[in-house]
Amino acid sequence: MKKELLVNDKECDLRIDKYLALKEPKFSRVFFANLIKEGNVTINGKIVSPSYKICPNDSIIYDIKHKEFDTDITPTKMNIDIIYEDDDILIINKPQGLVVHPGDGHHDDTLVNGLIYLNKELSDVNGLERVGIVHRIDKDTSGLLLVCKNDFAHNFIADQLKNHTMHREYIALVCGNIQEDNGKIIAPLARSKTNRLKFCVDPVNGKSAITHFKVLKRFSKYTLLECKLETGRTHQIRVHMEYINHPVVGDPLYGENNCFLYNKGQLLHAYKLTFIHPTTKKEVSFECPLPKYFKDIIDNLN
Repeated sequence: MKKELLVNDKECDLRIDKYLALKEPKFSRVFFANLIKEGNVTINGKIVSPSYKICPNDSIIYDIKHKEFDTDITPTKMNIDIIYEDDDILIINKPQGLVVHPGDGHHDDTLVNGLIYLNKELSDVNGLERVGIVHRIDKDTSGLLLVCKNDFAHNFIADQLKNHTMHREYIALVCGNIQEDNGKIIAPLARSKTNRLKFCVDPVNGKSAITHFKVLKRFSKYTLLECKLETGRTHQIRVHMEYINHPVVGDPLYGENNCFLYNKGQLLHAYKLTFIHPTTKKEVSFECPLPKYFKDIIDNLN
């Protein structure tokens, strides 16, 4: 379904993806950014980038293919706790229970849906369903998540993740008493061959995975830990804690008999992020406190 638009004098200097989203409010800016990248938008007969600034008398021809109607992400109103924002990044305090991006069983109720509703500028390096998302945390893990607002910031942060120079620190309540005051778990991880929802320690086929931990407090049957990721594999802390026989309390997927104290998801909170800012090139650090339900459990153990 090809359409043509002619830019008037009052519409200049807008990004082409923003301009088309204003003209076609049924679709998001990111939808049009992907359409442009696929070559389905031309300006004066030429293919441009999503960041192209429109000019008076530009002739825009775009083709919304039928298949694209099924791949747009529905904007969804939700309360998003943004603790910091600038031109490059958002730092979000994600609540337990919120899925980060659309996938099986979750299409209209994810953080990405909420971000699109806010009409934020977001990077689209990872495609329509993961706009702005450079790293993720599990649905039932709470805490800090960094979202990128442009592709430059996204690639800059992604390099830090790849080189392990972005530091992510967590608070976890685990079962049992860990005797060591601190430790380092080195155990490669791979997807389980018996349960595709799980990951497991696999010395042969696994990817390198390293978790540092420090004991913050011991209780009669539990230990409060600070965990620092050296690598960032899926479910890493959860798998590593089960591997040393101290599963995270409340984790429905890893460990046994660990849901008596809390059964609504793992007590794991991403409390601190440290990285080099993409524009200032200075190290920045953000922290957020434990959510109330987590703090109340700790208080009741004292």
